[in-house]
Amino acid sequence: MSGIYIHIPFCRQACHYCDFHFTTTQYYRSEIIDAMVKEIEKRKNYLPEKKISTIYFGGGTPSLLNEEELSRILNSIHKNLSVEGEIEFTLEANPDDLTSQKLRMLKKIGVNRLSIGVQSFRNEDLKWMNRAHSVEQADNSVRDAAQLGFSNLSIDLIYGLPTSALDHWKKNLEEAIALPIQHLSCYCLTVEEHTALSHFVKKGKVTEKKDEASSTEFLFAHDFLEQNNFRHYEVSNYSIANSESKHNSNYWNNTHYLGIGPSAHSYNGNSRRWNVANNILYLNSVKNNQSFSEEEILTLEQSFNEYLMTRLRTSNGISFSEIENLFGKNSADELKKKILAYKKLNHFIQENGKLILTPEGMLNLNPIVIEWML
Repeated sequence: MSGIYIHIPFCRQACHYCDFHFTTTQYYRSEIIDAMVKEIEKRKNYLPEKKISTIYFGGGTPSLLNEEELSRILNSIHKNLSVEGEIEFTLEANPDDLTSQKLRMLKKIGVNRLSIGVQSFRNEDLKWMNRAHSVEQADNSVRDAAQLGFSNLSIDLIYGLPTSALDHWKKNLEEAIALPIQHLSCYCLTVEEHTALSHFVKKGKVTEKKDEASSTEFLFAHDFLEQNNFRHYEVSNYSIANSESKHNSNYWNNTHYLGIGPSAHSYNGNSRRWNVANNILYLNSVKNNQSFSEEEILTLEQSFNEYLMTRLRTSNGISFSEIENLFGKNSADELKKKILAYKKLNHFIQENGKLILTPEGMLNLNPIVIEWML
């Protein structure tokens, strides 16, 4: 079953590290939502089966939207696509938006999974990141959501912060699992071009944490969370039993998805498409029935390389029989040769016809994929 992703490109303020497409101005908000509604109608035939089992509102900050704005988009989804049975409906939210009134509204329109951008349980870290919420708001937002009946709650945390040490990271994880959550995403801070953080680093105002320290925090999280019943099922993601993100798993398991809104990406098995990352250009192009995206038809080699890149991220790893079925015996044999020549045996395990990266291997995911690509 396929998924649909809605990119909401609005934020209340800019976090210093974020390089996702967003704007802090609310101009043209209604018009851009109208354009999204129109895009859903225009692209309703992009997915071969037209059936979706997951809806994901990301951004940006989707929790800024009111009931009328969210409902306009949802009505278009239900009108133009086949929404199958008990779907997973995720909305990304900032803690400061999740008042009791907002939580009740989200539950009313069908949201059944919240992904809450906590990032840290230390106010020093939140201030450094330029987050709009406090630790108290983060804690209350999760507890309030659970009390109001949300039983599929995820929070984001960031490690590798120059402002925190391993003891601080341990405390963050302890605070997280003490809350009524079922899922946890842990992301390493990276310095991306064209962000405030990049500017601070170049000016010498911020010193990046050394890779070894960030790696230590990653490995600590793996051991600590696994010991506390949070399975490490993808490089950055942990969940208790049966609470994995179904929508994000679509990306890693080669399932089709339709992306709506400026900068959103789509995949239908044969091609990848990505929308222009410019609100005004997107708005005017959709309104005037002009092109607003680029498309790449995938070759067999590209599909194989993407299979490696996405599957090796997960605890299921890659399957040699599946590779042979999808890409042919030659591709499977070529990969086996490259694996035999790979010297760092502590980076992976092989069992039952599968190859799965160890936590040490996950730390070296990109170099491994590059070395094993066709």
